[in-house]
Amino acid sequence: MVRDNQLTTSQAAELAGRIAAASVKTAAMPAHERAAILTRISEGLTKRSEEFARLITEEVKKPIKDARREVARAVFTFRWAGQEALRLGGEVMPLDLEPGTEGRLALIRRFARGPALLISPFNFPLNLVAHKVAPAIAVGAPYVHKPASCARRVAVELGRLVVESGWPAEAMAVVKVSGEAAEALVKDDRFAVLSFTGSGIVGWRLKSLAGKKSVLLELGGNAGVFVGEDADLELAAARCAWGANVYAGQVCIKVQRIFVLDKVYAEFKSLLLKKVSELKQGDPADEKTDVGPLITEAEAKRVESWVQDAVAAGAEVLCGGKRKADFFEPTVLEDVPEHCRVSCDEIFGPVTTLAPVPSADEALRRMAQSRYGLQAGLFTKDMGVIMRFWERLPVGGIIVNDVPTFRSDAMPYGGTKDSGIGREGVRFSIEEFSELRTLVLRT
Repeated sequence: MVRDNQLTTSQAAELAGRIAAASVKTAAMPAHERAAILTRISEGLTKRSEEFARLITEEVKKPIKDARREVARAVFTFRWAGQEALRLGGEVMPLDLEPGTEGRLALIRRFARGPALLISPFNFPLNLVAHKVAPAIAVGAPYVHKPASCARRVAVELGRLVVESGWPAEAMAVVKVSGEAAEALVKDDRFAVLSFTGSGIVGWRLKSLAGKKSVLLELGGNAGVFVGEDADLELAAARCAWGANVYAGQVCIKVQRIFVLDKVYAEFKSLLLKKVSELKQGDPADEKTDVGPLITEAEAKRVESWVQDAVAAGAEVLCGGKRKADFFEPTVLEDVPEHCRVSCDEIFGPVTTLAPVPSADEALRRMAQSRYGLQAGLFTKDMGVIMRFWERLPVGGIIVNDVPTFRSDAMPYGGTKDSGIGREGVRFSIEEFSELRTLVLRT
């Protein structure tokens, strides 16, 4: 069901009841049928890939070449979910482990927790939705999806494709809701899972309202990168320039803070500024555009004010720093005090801070003191450094010899601290959307 009108609180309650009732049908759906539906969704996205890419560009101003990459990722996400639906196995556990338990055997398998409430942001209006819808279908859970208001058209088209691919229409809904009605859905105990991607302020509030639900929160970050003296500096600079500015920095794992060993700082700085200067800013529909506008002019003004505050506190603008309407230039800042928002908060714009460090351990210390913990990047061949970061840096993932902006849609993805709880990545989301049940046989 796709609702074009905004739901009232009473209509939201009725919807929750209908979706809960659909659990009986979806829970009985065999694995091969769920897998086939997911495969057909993937194939449908493949056939309509250019249509979806252009819709993403029109709706959320994402450069067309990045929109195409997002569609390709969603194709994979649904296809992989179809394969994972066939791997929802279980375990046989002998229980004759102590006197008195002889002759008993445990069968353990996963079942859907129940209906899911999915809330998604604007910045990946297709693939981040796929990471919520696909696991729900894989385990047989009906769902309600509330997309960002500015990314609704993509969500509606995906919802229609889901139903066309065989998922029961009564077991899904794409809705518009008021803030009051959204909170009513979150509080409703008929939903067993809440999966939210968005701002920390909203996410943690929703968790406080969610009651007994299983809650997944992906809330962003201010990802750090360390560049060691043994790094491939050309590669590191190119990847950091891309990771800092892709989709105008409106990516929660964008490169925000770069720490470079002082021995190679000057060389890396020169390379980075060169790579940033080569990025083309312009119309997102232009095939050559690397950096488009921000989602709104208000967001561009916010980024501008954060940069101005940092400059007033002593930071130096190495490149960029200017706004025109909803565009903000790719910007690199140096000598940024750590208390400035461009350093300690999530900038969600095309701004990066750059700082020399005397050692890898100092970079580790400064990266670890962040209140966020989503992903980090390391450019080094030193396995001792790599292992220290892996063991001591409280983040969800560390990407070696690449930027934290890298994500495989199959791997576990999520953060610690203010970056959220739980893990996405198809198989790992399936675990969050399902629960173990044990059957003990006395033979």
